[in-house]
Amino acid sequence: MTIRPIVRYPDRRLASPARPVTAFDDGLRQLAQDLLDTMRAAPGIGITAPHIGVPLRVVVLELDAKDGPQTYVNPDITWASPEMIMHREGSVSMPGVNDEVQRHARVHISYQDLDGNVHTEESEGLRAVCHQHEIDQLDGLFWIQRLSRLKRERLVKKFEKMQRRPAK
Repeated sequence: MTIRPIVRYPDRRLASPARPVTAFDDGLRQLAQDLLDTMRAAPGIGITAPHIGVPLRVVVLELDAKDGPQTYVNPDITWASPEMIMHREGSVSMPGVNDEVQRHARVHISYQDLDGNVHTEESEGLRAVCHQHEIDQLDGLFWIQRLSRLKRERLVKKFEKMQRRPAK
């Protein structure tokens, strides 16, 4: 079990687009396992390689224990519904703050598994929100950039204030 340090907002690595994975090897499998261990410890339901300072297009989601964790390598949204939903979002890189973000209600994605096999997936609701949130992060778009300037500034101030508090 390897829990890696999480990159904290406003680290500029969170604003850099991640590179496609080209090597489907033991190093990639270890990265996916480290992401899962780090996400569970955070705790969170989704994490990307950039969240731990690795600029690769890898996402791990674990929305419920029944379905278990899912790893998405080089994911891309191929279709998004015109219907929109609001969902409360946050990030392991900015713990303690969250807000409502508008997202597409349904999406289709294409991705590769840890062996490089190509898959497609249709998702809706929370899973669709997570796909959009994490793919945004891979593209260098941190979730608060989806908020109005006023909301974004208020959340950043709150987060900065929380970071100044001494640890208990």
